Amino acid sequence: MFQHAPSSHPHPHAAAPTSWRPLARACALAVLGMAGSFAAQAENLIDLYQAARGYDAAYLAAKSQFDAAQFKADQARSLQRPSVNLQATVKRNRLESSVDGPFSAEGSSTNSQVAVAARQPLFNLGNSAKVSQAEASLTAAEADLKMAEDDLVARLAQGYFDVLAAQDVLVTAKDNKKALAEQLASAKRSFEVGNSTITDTREAQARFDLATAQEIAATNDLRVKHIALDQLVGRADVKPNPLRTPVNLDSLDPGQIDPWVQNTGTAPMVRKAEVGLKVAKLEVDGARAGHMPTLDAVAQVARTHISSGNDLVKAQSGAGTAGSIGLEFNMPLYAGNAIQNRVRETLSLQDKAERDLENARRSIELGTRQAYSGVQSGLAQVKAYEAAESSAKLALEATQLGYRVGVRINKDVLDAQTQLTNTQKDLYKARYDVIIGAIKLRQAAGTLTAADLTELNKLVAP
Repeated sequence: MFQHAPSSHPHPHAAAPTSWRPLARACALAVLGMAGSFAAQAENLIDLYQAARGYDAAYLAAKSQFDAAQFKADQARSLQRPSVNLQATVKRNRLESSVDGPFSAEGSSTNSQVAVAARQPLFNLGNSAKVSQAEASLTAAEADLKMAEDDLVARLAQGYFDVLAAQDVLVTAKDNKKALAEQLASAKRSFEVGNSTITDTREAQARFDLATAQEIAATNDLRVKHIALDQLVGRADVKPNPLRTPVNLDSLDPGQIDPWVQNTGTAPMVRKAEVGLKVAKLEVDGARAGHMPTLDAVAQVARTHISSGNDLVKAQSGAGTAGSIGLEFNMPLYAGNAIQNRVRETLSLQDKAERDLENARRSIELGTRQAYSGVQSGLAQVKAYEAAESSAKLALEATQLGYRVGVRINKDVLDAQTQLTNTQKDLYKARYDVIIGAIKLRQAAGTLTAADLTELNKLVAP
């Protein structure tokens, strides 16, 4: 870190940095405000989905796994391609003789060689099985990526509509608290003029206190749902657009069950299980290939240089180039029963893969039927709750009128208000359960895509 010596003559512009601080703070606040406004603009499902694709750790991990599977498949394909190696050796030899006479010799020599060797597999069933396995594993990784994408779509829809549901519950809680506050004030006035007992006031106070607690709980639940959605998309203070009014969920009617069940064969989980069975069969082929011969084409070019300090072997000194090309055949004869046991192992794993595939098909079909039933039942519940809400509103108005003319008591009004609030909460829950259930149905059947968010986006206000 650089330091400057103090000077007895301060620079005329030394106070400039301090004078710039208020302006810098203002600029920083403006930038943060703009960033916050940009974050708040992305409030529809499509924009939030694009944000989640670039932020969600689970989806990005699946994408990285798929990329790794592609590289692994390329590695396996290299088993059928030629390989070229550069080889180099240097050897220092020392010769010492203990024989006396004219033929005694002492000295040293240096041998060096540089060679280029190439090999091209011609017949190798084991390598062929490994290549097919790697390509099948790539298909399995693609299915995993599809499941991760479907899970992201489902989690985004869940988080988005969880926030809207919590907002509706909070609004209902506030309206209920306001209505109960008015009823409490009315009960107090009636008690003061002697038209009611203290019991009415205490009942109204108890209902009001309960409504206050429910409002606090609803506020906290909304805050928690907001945090979950913000974390999913990697943005702060996301404000989803509310549902259009009047709410119409007819577009989510799944229709008949048969087409949904028939499409389960293309579900990512089923495709992954099918790939698992294919890999298991290829593993059996690879194990049986251990009994089969292999044939490779080989070629080599070598440059050799010999340098000797011994007079007797100087005739052997010099350099030369040698080349060779041919076929290399290898036939396994006996490996201690390892190959036979490997074949039995892979046959058992193949049987397991067949059971896993059947289990996946049954599970997907069961999940699809359950999700379908949930959506159908949910739509019927929504219609019933809508009728119940209308009836509860009329009942509350009639009870309030009866209370004012003296034919109903305070508790009747409190009960009618509570009934309306509970019915509205059940209605909101049923609506959002149908929306999420429609996503879950498509996810279970394997037909969920990001385009389904476009259809859901039509349900919310622009």
